[in-house]
Amino acid sequence: DTLDPLVLPAPGYYVKYESSKAGKRLERSEGKFQHKLCAPDVVLTLDTTQRFQRVKGFGGSITDAAAINILSLPERAQDHLLRSYFSEEGLEYNLIRLPMASCDFSLHAYTYDDVPCDYELTHFALRDEDTKLKASGGREQASAMSKRPLSLYASPWTSPTWLKTSESYVGKGTLKGQAGDKYHKTWANYFVRFLDEYAKHNVTFWAVTAENEPTAGLINNYPFQCLGFTAEQQRDFIARDLGPALANSSHRHVQLIILDDNRLHLPHWARVVLEDEEAARYVHGIGIHWYLDFIGPIQDTVLPTHELFPDYFILATEACIGAHFWERDVILGCWERGNQYSHSILTNLNHFVAGWTDWNLALDLEGGPNWVKNYVDSPIIVDSSEGIFYKQPMFYHM
Repeated sequence: DTLDPLVLPAPGYYVKYESSKAGKRLERSEGKFQHKLCAPDVVLTLDTTQRFQRVKGFGGSITDAAAINILSLPERAQDHLLRSYFSEEGLEYNLIRLPMASCDFSLHAYTYDDVPCDYELTHFALRDEDTKLKASGGREQASAMSKRPLSLYASPWTSPTWLKTSESYVGKGTLKGQAGDKYHKTWANYFVRFLDEYAKHNVTFWAVTAENEPTAGLINNYPFQCLGFTAEQQRDFIARDLGPALANSSHRHVQLIILDDNRLHLPHWARVVLEDEEAARYVHGIGIHWYLDFIGPIQDTVLPTHELFPDYFILATEACIGAHFWERDVILGCWERGNQYSHSILTNLNHFVAGWTDWNLALDLEGGPNWVKNYVDSPIIVDSSEGIFYKQPMFYHM
């Protein structure tokens, strides 16, 4: 199921790649366009004057769990897995999302500075999960295999607990105080330190998101790492703390993405942040997750957001199947789950979204590891006991 490097067909011809439930896997065939108007099936009319969004790309996330699973394989299988995602003979992913410290797909909860009241971030340090998993190994190989540069973007799940009202990684909690104070300044500087430390490992980032699912931290008893922001709180944090911290650092080229949450919050969230000049000047894009798409139709959320703010890209930053309580975690070989990916990707592309990022690149047979047992499915499932991995229908739909 590997691909030869893509070559454009001659004018008037097309190339088709087909994967099917019956067993075709990226099977290549060629055909010729018909010029007769009486062709029985489909008539394509191309209007070259109408331009839509510039597509940034497609990819997945290197969580602690994904890295653990990839690195659990024998070297040849690791190489095959990463080539399948990143090389010309595979999917040619060019986006990688990286959690900033831990998330639910970690073995435990941690941040980069768990020493209380360290407002100078003197004790800030990357963890083994970064230096031995995420910043090395798989990511380095992926970069080497990729013909095009990879665009990495990072998202934090939680701040250190001593900056939070809850003083806990989990559950309802926001930053203490208000924008402009020492808590918010410290959290903004934490982003800069993260970028500094990764740069020491020759890893640079295209973007950061201001917070993963900021509304999660507004929910009582939320079960894993979170940090709550309302749209107004995110606006003020960006305007007074995070925006200036990035702009005054050596990482001023790093783009800033707001929301990074379910599209249900659009266009309201975008209006609150981007109608404020002080905040908007630091922002480049809007991130959306797919988990509540069924109650937030794209024409009521993404479309009006694009119409209001056409200069800001909209990027799908997270999606996976198995996250809802009514869904089974892992179903090996489920073609319908692949269909769900295709439907989401095509719907997004048809409504000005600039790209689509899957969640974990690889999980185990259970759909983990995940320290709160929030198991889900993935396009690649690893069976480390056998030293093998399975490419799911979701992989071929990508």
